[in-house]
Amino acid sequence: MKKPTPPPLHFIRSFEVAARHLSFTRAAEELGYTQAAISTHIRALEHYVGRALFTRGARSLHLTEIGEAFLPSLRQALQQIDDATDAIVKSSREESVVLACPTSLAESWVPGVLARFRETHPQVEVLLHGTVWERADRDIADIVIAIHREDEVPPGCRQLLPETLALVCAPDLAKRITRPADLVGMPQISVAGRQETMTAMLEAMDQPPFDPPPGTLRTNGSNTALELAAQGLGVAVVLSSLAGRYLRDGRLAEPFDVRPDSPWKYYLSSAPRLSRAAAALVDCLMHGV
Repeated sequence: MKKPTPPPLHFIRSFEVAARHLSFTRAAEELGYTQAAISTHIRALEHYVGRALFTRGARSLHLTEIGEAFLPSLRQALQQIDDATDAIVKSSREESVVLACPTSLAESWVPGVLARFRETHPQVEVLLHGTVWERADRDIADIVIAIHREDEVPPGCRQLLPETLALVCAPDLAKRITRPADLVGMPQISVAGRQETMTAMLEAMDQPPFDPPPGTLRTNGSNTALELAAQGLGVAVVLSSLAGRYLRDGRLAEPFDVRPDSPWKYYLSSAPRLSRAAAALVDCLMHGV
């Protein structure tokens, strides 16, 4: 004889919650159903077992004898299901990490770190959330990397890299720049909010500051500035950690061997309690290149 299909789990949950509250109304509130839906679930369950589970009064609800006997076994089964689900969810969280960082860093320095991390933690899933202007929501990220001016670093942040500035331009343009004074009148590419980087570079070369020439290109992203510079559209002063791959590929050149300390640096912060996987990634990031 074919074994009957067991009742849906939500019928059993409706019964357990209604039995706990002795109220269809409160069961509906807890489970997000209507009172009519709870009543339907329980009647269907009663039909399945062939016995009444509740004695229904005008203003009262009581378990029948069979309902009292049925309830402990169902609660134990539901607890086992919940425990198993929690274990799977916890295991999944232990094996996944959400890292939020500026898109510029996500496209340059971070991939190399993640490649080394994967060598020792191949089972960990990393979700890399790139940001531009917004502050990453701590609710969605285990680890947050953000750029701050050194005098405006929020509490609890750790400096990620010993950051310096690099003045870069296309190789052909670099051939025309032999001394700092050659920068006067040279097309510039500026990253919004970081205009003082050119001033810091000029000070490091003992070159008096000068007003940028007409036609200066401005962008809100360092990687965009690097791409514009690689196309020969001007000189840019960027964080050296971002310029590295362009310099190695020969797409950009540094006219001068000068790299002053940057007032802007990357800082890492993390959730108060980290999984083992997230803690391992933090360690890898802090000891990256």
